[in-house]
Amino acid sequence: MAISALVTGGNGFVGSHVVRALRARGDRVRVLARPGADLRALAGVEYELISGDLRQSAQLDEAVKDCAEVYHVAADYRLWVPDPAPMYATNVEGTRNLIAAARRHGVGRLVHTSTVGALGVPAGGIGNETSPVALADMIGPYKRSKFMAEQLALAAAREGMPVVVVNPSTPVGALDYKPTPTGRIIADFLGRRMPAYLDTGLNLVNVEACALGHLLAAQHGAIGHKYILGGENLTLQQLFARLERLSGVPAPRVRLPYPAVFGYAVGADLVARLTGRPPRASLTEVRMAHKRMFFDSAKAIRELGYQPGVLDDALRAAIQYYRESGAAPR
Repeated sequence: MAISALVTGGNGFVGSHVVRALRARGDRVRVLARPGADLRALAGVEYELISGDLRQSAQLDEAVKDCAEVYHVAADYRLWVPDPAPMYATNVEGTRNLIAAARRHGVGRLVHTSTVGALGVPAGGIGNETSPVALADMIGPYKRSKFMAEQLALAAAREGMPVVVVNPSTPVGALDYKPTPTGRIIADFLGRRMPAYLDTGLNLVNVEACALGHLLAAQHGAIGHKYILGGENLTLQQLFARLERLSGVPAPRVRLPYPAVFGYAVGADLVARLTGRPPRASLTEVRMAHKRMFFDSAKAIRELGYQPGVLDDALRAAIQYYRESGAAPR
């Protein structure tokens, strides 16, 4: 019996929820993960594990073989790296290798997970799938590599590959075991390690709704199109107020001026390069926070039947998970 779907990075935060959504639908699922990868997010889930690396073309044929659908969720997601070369190798060349393998094996649909970070945001406005953007607008190696990977996916679609691109905003919820950079903000808030805030904003989405959006894109998405899988647009101050209400932890009241935070980040980056340890606030993160990353999911709602889900439910799940996992104090 053929495997229904392959999920690259199925052991990660978003990927594990995509796996669970596929299993709930009744699909057989194959997960591609690096040898020795942490699989705790898939505890209790039935799946076939393929150990492999996106950077190794030969290993992808076994993973893709007999799969009707491929969900390319895997990515090197870090906002500070001492050497960006491995990130480009995974995010860009890995995407190129997977597309080639999917083409060789006649995959019926490939859903490429990009990010809203690869999209444009008009000054003082809300971004969508058609907002003008270029590689030069990308801040840091993560965004640049994801933009380049998205361009590869769109080029494959123009060449006849059945590729659909999804652009998740900022997923939150349970099973964020690393945690992600956004998850670290929530965990630091819960641990009272967030004494002040910056005037910025972002779009947050329930990770379970985001995962279901991937399946909807495979079912209903137009080949070569992009779909934002987002939720609520919140300033950082509004997010902290929401977390205060849900967790009981007081929100910071002090707003820091951007120049002061930028200066701190410059120094923190210099120290990080000497020690090899990621800074609390990297220069890339602070530069990204200089404008509000607000987005509109109307296209996905209209064309896919996507529902953003309830953000408060996801924040409650995240709070509980970080406390139970030890990422934040109980």
